[in-house]
Amino acid sequence: MSKAHIIVRNLTKVYRVPERNEGLAAAIGSLWRRKYREVEAVRDISFSIEKGEIVGFLGPNGAGKTTSLKMLAGLLYPSSGEAYVAGFIPWKRQPEYLRRMSMVLGNKSQVIWDIPAWDSFRLLGDIYGLPAAKLRAAVDELCTLLDMHEILNRPVRMLSLGQRMKCELVAALLYRPEILFLDEPTLGLDVSMQRRFRQFIADYNCRFGTTVILTSHYMADVEALCPRIILINQGQLCYDGSLQGLTQRFAPGKLLRLILSERYVESEADLALPAGLELLKRDGVTWTLRTSQQDILTSVSHILRHLPIVDLTVEDPPLETVIDQMYRGEI
Repeated sequence: MSKAHIIVRNLTKVYRVPERNEGLAAAIGSLWRRKYREVEAVRDISFSIEKGEIVGFLGPNGAGKTTSLKMLAGLLYPSSGEAYVAGFIPWKRQPEYLRRMSMVLGNKSQVIWDIPAWDSFRLLGDIYGLPAAKLRAAVDELCTLLDMHEILNRPVRMLSLGQRMKCELVAALLYRPEILFLDEPTLGLDVSMQRRFRQFIADYNCRFGTTVILTSHYMADVEALCPRIILINQGQLCYDGSLQGLTQRFAPGKLLRLILSERYVESEADLALPAGLELLKRDGVTWTLRTSQQDILTSVSHILRHLPIVDLTVEDPPLETVIDQMYRGEI
């Protein structure tokens, strides 16, 4: 058997959804004869993840990301297919498995609203059978990493969103799970808190070798944490590979961002560009051009010879642009 920590084979989830027409007559009629349709949330996806990997699990809203994570966490039964996480079948919800995994949902809470976070941690420690000394050591360690000792004795309802997310992370990691599912964990956080969250996850993974699957609509999270991404759209897997491989495969060109001398007044019509170099945007002295991978040296050489350059950078196309084009079927 494979040594992969997570194995998914042909996993499918179909929901049976009730529907009816508008109006009182249709509402009354649905009491006796209800109509249903089937919605395929996840369709025949397969992948494997090695122990200690951090993998971005991406897709547009309604693509099937959360449904997939809930099946892997054992919260949902699949319609067909199979999955093994740390050697366990998740939806059997064996206690040995539940003690090895944890899930953080950006829009759900597992700390109790009206009591201090410390009391919620004690309750979770009892649920997972952590001795008092081990619980305190785990809380101290995690709170030191997250710089949150001063908020432990405040009622959770009095904390900011960022502080509550810190508490959610501590609650999820008290018993040091081997597998961590993060579903939109930075939802609603400010830029500073997002950056600190990403650093914490990277440090935690490095120290303990935790396997992490992350869903996020913030590409900064993905670029900072995930060397590998899995893209899912309309329930189907459409890409599994490295971030760099994604841009090379689906957007092999490069962007050239220029800042020109303010004295340069040559009109766009007078600008002669060589083959393979395309002007995308011109905003005063700031220009953006696109060139192919093989024409980079020629294009840069031409620009340096013919334009008064103050600054020039060569970049890959933004990850958001590449992924959006994939979602819309443009590439």
